[in-house]
Amino acid sequence: MNEKSTYIYDHRRYIIAGVVVVVLALLLFRLFSLQILSNDYKKWADSNAFQRRTLYPARGVIYDRKGNLLVYNQPSYDVMVIMREIKQLDTLDFCRTIGITKAFFDEQMEAIKDKNRNPGYSPYVSQIFMSQLSENEYGALLEKFYKFSGFYIRHRPLREFGCTNAAHILGSLGEVSRNDIEQDDYYVPGDNSGRSGIERSYEKILRGEKGVEILLRDTHGRIKGKYEDGKYDEEPVSGKNLTLSIDMDLQAYGEMILKNKPGSIVMIEPSTGEILCLVSWPSYDPNLLIGRERNTNFEMLRNDQLKPLFDRSIMGAYSPGSTFKPAQALIFLQEGVLTKEKTYACYGGYAYTGGRLGCHTHYSPASVVSAIGMSCNTFFCWGLHDLLDSRARYATIQEAFEGWRNYMVSMGFGHSLGVDLPGEYRYSTIPNSQYYDNAHNNRWSSGSIISTAIGQGEILATPLQICNLAATIANRGYYIVPHVVHSIQDMPLEEKYRTRKYTDVKQEYYDYIVEGMRAAVISLGGTCGKFYLPDIEICGKTGTIQNPHGRNHSACIAFAPMKNPQVAIAVYIENGGAGSQLAVPLARLMLHKFFRGEIPDYDKWLERDMLNWSTLPGTLNYIVRKQEEDTEVEHHVE
Repeated sequence: MNEKSTYIYDHRRYIIAGVVVVVLALLLFRLFSLQILSNDYKKWADSNAFQRRTLYPARGVIYDRKGNLLVYNQPSYDVMVIMREIKQLDTLDFCRTIGITKAFFDEQMEAIKDKNRNPGYSPYVSQIFMSQLSENEYGALLEKFYKFSGFYIRHRPLREFGCTNAAHILGSLGEVSRNDIEQDDYYVPGDNSGRSGIERSYEKILRGEKGVEILLRDTHGRIKGKYEDGKYDEEPVSGKNLTLSIDMDLQAYGEMILKNKPGSIVMIEPSTGEILCLVSWPSYDPNLLIGRERNTNFEMLRNDQLKPLFDRSIMGAYSPGSTFKPAQALIFLQEGVLTKEKTYACYGGYAYTGGRLGCHTHYSPASVVSAIGMSCNTFFCWGLHDLLDSRARYATIQEAFEGWRNYMVSMGFGHSLGVDLPGEYRYSTIPNSQYYDNAHNNRWSSGSIISTAIGQGEILATPLQICNLAATIANRGYYIVPHVVHSIQDMPLEEKYRTRKYTDVKQEYYDYIVEGMRAAVISLGGTCGKFYLPDIEICGKTGTIQNPHGRNHSACIAFAPMKNPQVAIAVYIENGGAGSQLAVPLARLMLHKFFRGEIPDYDKWLERDMLNWSTLPGTLNYIVRKQEEDTEVEHHVE
């Protein structure tokens, strides 16, 4: 062999060796990728011998404060599919068996395989095909399962409601989103989680822990039993049960008498902060949001012009009107602007630069006790004037207003309270001085914001916050963050639901406010005379809120008894007119229901009247009362 031939041979040998090395490297990388980097090969290998079935825990059940079962579980059946195991499927027979169309079948299969809609899809892993079969559908499918290889049944609990009330409180379950799955590896596609109400805010406590069952299969894919007699199985752990503070009898009655009157009724046990009822109308039957019709019903509710999904109790931000006056008086007393004896004269209103704020006819002058009882606008306007415009206490109006605002914040206004329900209105509803500096180019006085004195203007509060004010007055200066869960199985409540929050006002001044709210019920000229009951000392305060978009809003707060109070209540009715017209009668009925369990004979007529009443625009009640109000005095009437 000559030198040239030797060179060519050696060169070819190196090329062949290099090709072999590259091929081997590619094979090794592929093996590494399949077995280490990718789960697909492992899933395929495991799936030949094993099937891992997720065991869903029983979700915690929910009771009311009297032990009535409100939410519980029923068995539910989901159709699952492992794509790789489908063999010679008679699609039409399958569709007829579970009552679906061929088009629906094709759409579902495409959706399962679409990794944009179903991230993490693998043909070796069980996927959800159809959820929540009825008992009849499940029975029909079970008879023919042997014909439909690749399809399986997954058992999991489905929520059932033992009542048709408290939908906003109880909430609902819905299928998890991609974001839910990315944020919490507990979930897989097809799982449900709490989407609203208690179901959402206590999701991790209610859901429990999943278990797993490992089944052994033969070469034909048939289940042969548990792997090693269940040695590696994990039992699910049931979710914890909840007992609510809600009295469902009280809640149901509130929903009944509030019908056709958009608004809210809230009742709190002052000593504990426990919410006894949290009524919002319009509402809906919670049973509408379970089962396969959930999405259809949800869209129906979402498109309803009356907004039944909107919980006015914690989401609605309203001007509190004169229910805010007790909070104002407390600040004026604490700051020394008022004493119990100090009086202001009222001549039908309060005049200020740029206008006049009217007041109804009552005797004059008034002290803080009588001003609350008669709801004198002028009295509170003068109080705000003396606090903000006098330089005896603060160097600037900005400092004075910030001091005023800090008191309000300590009473639970200007921020969300922290109720254990999702969706509470969380934006600031008490402006700061910077807001008014910007609005009035740094030139403003009490007259610029005089509506604040009577709880209007920029001041907003939720019905829950308004009721919390009543509870704070009942407690003479403290509140516990309102909450709807009384107890959790084997767990304590959060600390904030067990801790007193004291305001920045001395307890002694609350005694004057209590006296004034009692005077509103029993004194001549008091605005809460309809609250009077001979055997229960009720303390109340009305509110009539000017509404630029229509009829005035009707509101009131109350607590009872005067000594050792057991309940605080707030009623807020959109377009309800004067506070004494609608809010007080509704609150009176609710207090009857709370203290007596029924409406006494002498107030049956009132119950009938309230049941038949409607504040919806266009109804006869609305038109008649609107005509009456057109004759009332300027700006504000109680």
